[in-house]
Amino acid sequence: MSLLSDLINLNLSDTTDKIIAEYIWIGGSGMDMRSKARTLSGPVSDPSKLPKWNYDGSSTGQAPGEDSEVILYPQAIFRDPFRRGNNILVMCDAYTPAGEPIPTNKRHAAAKIFSQPEVVAEEPWYGIEQEYTLLQKDVKWPIGWPVGGYPGPQGPYYCSIGADKSFGRDVVDSHYKACLYAGINISGINGEVMPGQWEFQVGPAVGISAGDELWVARYILERITEIAGVVLSFDPKPIQGDWNGAGAHTNYSTKSTRSDGGYEVIKKAIEKLGLRHKEHIAAYGEGNERRLTGRHETADINTFLWGVANRGASIRVGRDTEKQGKGYFEDRRPASNMDPYVVTSMIAETTILWKP
Repeated sequence: MSLLSDLINLNLSDTTDKIIAEYIWIGGSGMDMRSKARTLSGPVSDPSKLPKWNYDGSSTGQAPGEDSEVILYPQAIFRDPFRRGNNILVMCDAYTPAGEPIPTNKRHAAAKIFSQPEVVAEEPWYGIEQEYTLLQKDVKWPIGWPVGGYPGPQGPYYCSIGADKSFGRDVVDSHYKACLYAGINISGINGEVMPGQWEFQVGPAVGISAGDELWVARYILERITEIAGVVLSFDPKPIQGDWNGAGAHTNYSTKSTRSDGGYEVIKKAIEKLGLRHKEHIAAYGEGNERRLTGRHETADINTFLWGVANRGASIRVGRDTEKQGKGYFEDRRPASNMDPYVVTSMIAETTILWKP
């Protein structure tokens, strides 16, 4: 008699050429991820060869009931670590039946910026440090914390090991391997300063692919937390008080910053970012004012400052970049719940296209 696990792990390629494609999209809140699956006649590796699909937008807060159809346009393909074989995950964006991007489709505008000739010529690279918190399912309190109580103060937990300090490593390592399997350029993981909080990094990724890869990495993570029976939170300050918040520090470089003389280009780019500080903060995630307080390795939300190796700055330049006179810098302002399509394209727009 088959067990459920045997059936879930059936290898379809033993008996059929057909594959399963899981279409993924972003729901009405701008942070909720949705997906559904369909059968295709055989393996596909080019998103433009995939059929468009539709869903009921009135059930995701993205369309009225009397005109609820929203169309999914496949944009990027990844291997499916859950079904394996030739099965795929498909990152999509969403349009009206008339072909207009719906308001929550932030990818469309980002792709326009990344296709501008000046931006293409600069080959913008991104590395995004995604922090998140794992919560106990029934009480929405971080895993490893006593229910209704607090652990000892911060200090022992960052990059820690041990059953009394590190909570959720099985989820984190499963996610790390699943992302590598999927073809996401995940570059590392680490335990964070607050217990129950972790980080993974995606990149370097060029242009629009940084957003695609981060969203699919988030999707895979939430699917794994579903299996593990824990809740995933991207809240930028999940616990008030003397606890670190959660961000999505965004590392950025261009052809010019990576070339000789790049440090001067970096300084000009940072100057432009400072001039548009308010606009960037408005687009860098909900609830960020609870995180950007000037404490816990942040700059105050109303202040723009940059420095070399300064984790209390809005923009941090690494010692190596200063020493070599070229390289990258880190925008430390984005919250953990930011939209990577918005943040990456806005940084490119401000530093490459915008003329003050």
